[in-house]
Amino acid sequence: MFAIPGKQAVTITDRAASQIRKLMQKGETKGLRVGVKKGGCAGMEYTMNYVDEVDPLDEVVEQDGARVMIAPMAQMFLFGTEIDYTTSLLESGFAFNNPNVTEACGCGESIKFADM
Repeated sequence: MFAIPGKQAVTITDRAASQIRKLMQKGETKGLRVGVKKGGCAGMEYTMNYVDEVDPLDEVVEQDGARVMIAPMAQMFLFGTEIDYTTSLLESGFAFNNPNVTEACGCGESIKFADM
């Protein structure tokens, strides 16, 4: 696992924590699993899924009643990321402020990381 002792892999803003708590209560889920997969025009995409069980290999981040699990293969890509929840006139959703991203496509759906 790629982590610094005593430091969480990701941080969650108050807005994101509030939204995750709502989803956990509404969907009767144990939290959200965040990962990355190959795809999109820049090469990688974020994934978010409801979780019924915590995988023992997941990095678990809990904040203010919100729980996010980071898939093992995504941990090195997401370390240092801030997860936010944004709302605008036309859309709302989770946003990833990730210092490891070197490039993003114009649609904002896919990302590229430095060679690791």
